[in-house]
Amino acid sequence: MTGRMSAVTLVVPDYDPAIQFYCGRLGFELLEDTKLSETKRWVRVAPAGGGTELLLARADGPEQRAAIGNQTGGRVAFFLETEDFEHDHQAFTQAGVCFLEAPRREDYGIVAVFADPFGNRWDLIEPAASAARK
Repeated sequence: MTGRMSAVTLVVPDYDPAIQFYCGRLGFELLEDTKLSETKRWVRVAPAGGGTELLLARADGPEQRAAIGNQTGGRVAFFLETEDFEHDHQAFTQAGVCFLEAPRREDYGIVAVFADPFGNRWDLIEPAASAARK
């Protein structure tokens, strides 16, 4: 099989606050926002440079609401790669993104964990190969 991961579902409490965070604070692009019913929409966002899309899915029922912010059992769920960690870290911080730690250098690159407003953990990471080219 040849293919690629095109999208990942992210369960959120509601569509508009999720769009506001991902597009307003992180600078993702809103690719689609289609009304499917009175309560359901098809909302796709992706980093401005492309890559795997997030399908923002409004939680429906107690089981899905319980999974909001903890879809990976407290581990980092998503990895947002950048070519300029310092710039993006500063821009995200100024936009009100909540970093859970100070940036650190690891063998694999420069990284810091942040959380979205729903509790999902993300790595902002500049891979070592990108950092070495500077």
